[in-house]
Amino acid sequence: MSGLDSAREALKLRQGAGARYDAEGAPARELNWARLGTAYFARKLNELNDAQLKEPSGVPGWTRAEIVADVGYHARALCRQIEAVAAHLAPLPMFESRAEQLSDVRLGGTLPPRALRHLVEHAAIHLDVVWRDLPGSDWSVSAPDAIGRPRALASTALERAAVLWLAAIDLENGGRHQDLPQDLRLTLGETDRRRNLTARPA
Repeated sequence: MSGLDSAREALKLRQGAGARYDAEGAPARELNWARLGTAYFARKLNELNDAQLKEPSGVPGWTRAEIVADVGYHARALCRQIEAVAAHLAPLPMFESRAEQLSDVRLGGTLPPRALRHLVEHAAIHLDVVWRDLPGSDWSVSAPDAIGRPRALASTALERAAVLWLAAIDLENGGRHQDLPQDLRLTLGETDRRRNLTARPA
């Protein structure tokens, strides 16, 4: 039993009957990376004051506020996809088009800082709930990723982890690649992170 498996079993014992957990078929390692990434991104975001959100980010042409909006809207898009599959509806695209996605991010970047912070927090909580409630058999259902390629819903956890950790670095307030869990860093090293796992510009 891995350290993560042991930790999950200990948590179940502490929480007792009635608590809800990820399905047996869920990608536990990747979900852990995403949840750690949620906490890491929140920490880096909370280190910035409202005025600093309007400053440039590590993505050319994007403000920090636009990075934050992108993270929030990405979670919302995954929620829509997963909820459609859980309701036995046809798989939905994450975004209607690349142009619409970028337009939403630009508009989202103009939201008041408090609204942006709430967007990220609430979207992350919602995504965690729909992941937790997704039956094990549904994790293998295919739905299009951010650029329209089919992938199993199990891949959404790694996709989300990449978005979160890279976005935290792109805030440019001290986030480092060395802060990623080592096994995640190795996994992402095998791919072109930005083109293959996110729809954000390289």
